[in-house]
Amino acid sequence: MIETQEKSPKFPLRLEKVGIINLKTLIKIERYNKEFRHIPTINIFMDLDKLKKGVHMSRLIESITEALGEEVTQEHYSLEQLGKHILEKLKEKHHFQKAVIEFESELPVYEKTPASLKDTIEIHEITVKVLNDGKTWVKTLKVSVLGNTACPHALSVNKGKTHIQRAVGILEITTDFTNEIALEDMVDAVERSFSSKVYTLLKTEDESYIVQKMFENPLFVEDVCRNILALASKQFGNCEIHAKCISHESIHRHNVYAEGSVKT
Repeated sequence: MIETQEKSPKFPLRLEKVGIINLKTLIKIERYNKEFRHIPTINIFMDLDKLKKGVHMSRLIESITEALGEEVTQEHYSLEQLGKHILEKLKEKHHFQKAVIEFESELPVYEKTPASLKDTIEIHEITVKVLNDGKTWVKTLKVSVLGNTACPHALSVNKGKTHIQRAVGILEITTDFTNEIALEDMVDAVERSFSSKVYTLLKTEDESYIVQKMFENPLFVEDVCRNILALASKQFGNCEIHAKCISHESIHRHNVYAEGSVKT
């Protein structure tokens, strides 16, 4: 069989990422005595030697499918654990120097409403990335969380009246693979950084509670970003922590943005 992929390319340049994107499958995660079912978007990349024209894409997809097929039936504690197992199996057939797997999914968090104490499920966007450079394993965890803010400036100049807006807080942590960090704890850190949390289900008493809390805790988008960094750096050690906040302004045509990083 002719293996065109093994021929030398016209331009012998190493490629950093070759692989597949937007693969979807069902994944089960068991943690805290609960089962979480994900249908993530999966991206898998590896590097390509400068003397190879291409990867054997059919073999790569076959290897990934086999690894996923074997792993999704097993019990896993986290998406990053699953990702590491998949990359380990891929390396048995594809001798990469560097590879990465990325899961984009949603995390359900079971909560109670603040005043009526009704059960509610809040959904948060997450990204889990696992990187292997041949020697070390590194993971990046990211959560995107909705909250709200009340403008402290308008509150101070309008006799207690102000504008409020929904905001998005994003927390991204890069750390050694063995450093245990729960996505739920990251979500909590972001939620505590807003003027108030937001909920899917709210009774009248819950709405009153949230409005009161917002006016008692007015925040700029910069405040939220700094809050995320401060809370995360206090809770998560040996990490590179990156935070963003995007405020979807209610009385402006533009949105407001803040971003920052710390190391712990």
